[in-house]
Amino acid sequence: MSLLEVRNLGVQFRTNDGLVYAVNGVSFALERGQTLGIVGESGSGKSQSVLAMMGLLDRNGSASGEALYAGQDLLAMRQDALNRIRGNRVAMVFQDPMSALNPYLTVERQMTEVLQFHKGMDRRSARARAVELLDAVKIPEAARCIARYPHELSGGMRQRVMIAMALLCEPEVLIADEPTTALDVTVQAQILALLRELQRAFGTAIVLITHDLGVVAGLCDKVIVLYGGRVMEQGSAEHIFYRASHPYTLGLLGAIPRLDRDDAALLAIPGAPPNMALRPSGCPFAERCALADARCHQEMPALRLHDHACTEATPPALRACHRSAEQARAALAGGSAHG
Repeated sequence: MSLLEVRNLGVQFRTNDGLVYAVNGVSFALERGQTLGIVGESGSGKSQSVLAMMGLLDRNGSASGEALYAGQDLLAMRQDALNRIRGNRVAMVFQDPMSALNPYLTVERQMTEVLQFHKGMDRRSARARAVELLDAVKIPEAARCIARYPHELSGGMRQRVMIAMALLCEPEVLIADEPTTALDVTVQAQILALLRELQRAFGTAIVLITHDLGVVAGLCDKVIVLYGGRVMEQGSAEHIFYRASHPYTLGLLGAIPRLDRDDAALLAIPGAPPNMALRPSGCPFAERCALADARCHQEMPALRLHDHACTEATPPALRACHRSAEQARAALAGGSAHG
């Protein structure tokens, strides 16, 4: 049994314009010590997928499917049972630490209450543990920093505090939602190195939400590419970077700036993501894909095994496209895949 197994996850929101289908049929399995990257443009459903798993959707949202942690379905749990797991065995680093941290409480109070609630520690022992974790995430003068309020810390330090808070109870699963957004490249590198180091130390499984494929390359074992709330391509990080064939994945890879070639063209995917209140009947990427034909606009492609030979070195991968891998790669090589 996998440590975390998500089956056919769906997320819907009730709005004045009707139902918005934010996530449709996401499935994956994650073992101890592995890192899964979920990538895609803003609005693709990345954050809503993990917020659903954590029971943190807005009031107008609902989730379907299963999210099994150690065999227990997080989506079906009572709130009190979920509270015993959330922040304890499954923890989350939120996208914006300034809004996730309470501006009226010191770092110490916010960290110690986690340990007092989940571990039953007294205030003194909890403070010592909090200082230990702040040291672990490389915050200088942790014993002094713990007495500060969030607004007294830099963006990079606030992010480190969020990571330290998430790791206080040594969770088995850590969900990191855009942990390097709005940080300069030096701090980004430090945060990623920190996650790798902490994963080795604690054996934590990590779900990493990001739009940055460079971050994925540096940290992830498995990757899911989301678009319009659906999985476009899914496989190992090696597959996504070296054998990807979905037009959307190829478009994302083509949009990465290259410094190793003078003639490397920077590609762009024209158009905008679909309005999920008007869920398309066909592939959600069809409006932006030059390979799309009438079938693509009318029929949703099933998520099937990738059409390459699978071996131990190339484990199975999935893709949702009516076109073959060879057709997609050839079209992009000719510069026509995205208009």
